[in-house]
Amino acid sequence: MITRITQNMRQFLGERPELKFLFFGGKGGVGKTVMAGATALWLARQGRRTLLASTNPVHSLSGLLNLNVFGKITPLPGADHAFAYEIDTRDTIEKSKREIRDKINWFLRFADLHIKAEEFVDAATLNPAFEESAMFENMLDLMFAGEFDVYVFDTAPTANARRLLGMSKVYSLWVDKMMKSREEATSLRQLLSFSKKKEEADPLMDYLVNFRERMGHARELLTDPAHTAFFFVTLPEALPIAVITRFLKWFLDFGIPVGGIVVNGLLPPPVPGHAPSEFIENRRAMQAEHLQTIWRIFNDQVRALVPLFEREIQGLPALNRLAETLFE
Repeated sequence: MITRITQNMRQFLGERPELKFLFFGGKGGVGKTVMAGATALWLARQGRRTLLASTNPVHSLSGLLNLNVFGKITPLPGADHAFAYEIDTRDTIEKSKREIRDKINWFLRFADLHIKAEEFVDAATLNPAFEESAMFENMLDLMFAGEFDVYVFDTAPTANARRLLGMSKVYSLWVDKMMKSREEATSLRQLLSFSKKKEEADPLMDYLVNFRERMGHARELLTDPAHTAFFFVTLPEALPIAVITRFLKWFLDFGIPVGGIVVNGLLPPPVPGHAPSEFIENRRAMQAEHLQTIWRIFNDQVRALVPLFEREIQGLPALNRLAETLFE
């Protein structure tokens, strides 16, 4: 059994200078945001223009940085080349609602159905996944714009990140079926029509074609190991280990390259001459047992072992200190 790191974060990123999209995920509360923040600062110090972005609907990035970065790309003070952004989905949601309303109204006219579109719009946009869809669209806008050398994404808890990053494949399958149905409906309409007049332009088909191209490009980026890597963050505890064990295979099946595992919150070794309390001793024993599980399951995918700091990680000085440990 391997019980040491064979390739750490510094070596992994150093051997992949073309990496452009880094994602950090895991169970809620394991330290995804701080690891993403420390990584972004380290990359910026290498001279790369870096954007740290949160795709988590429950944002904590502004709190971590002690700086309001909600809804706007903001330079980080005293950190050259580093910017941060908590994605605001409200504008995207409203834009999506308008687009859905337009498409439904057009389709109802096409089908000669005298039904109000609003109830269909409400059914589509009140779905809990609608905000995730808007977040995904905003994330793609950032990635496609290419204004930064590297993007570091603090994602939602793993189950949400799984849906978020898997949307490119799910959307592509949906669009293919929609286009097939659309082509069949158009052919049948022309066949049954008494008029031989050529059909007018089909905005719904144009939308589907453009959407398929967008999703195809997204999938190319998200599955390219030269440019994309997803890092799982865990604590040396049973539940977060089980979460990433469950989802690791799913990410690999979807073709999303996994960069490795970061283990956070390790208790420091005992101080010679100081007897630890029974509570601390029990926690150390528990962590040692779970570390053995981590080595057994994840082996050489472990990229860093990060100790539990004596104070909460908050603000740029604390993040820089964490970066020194994460990239030692």
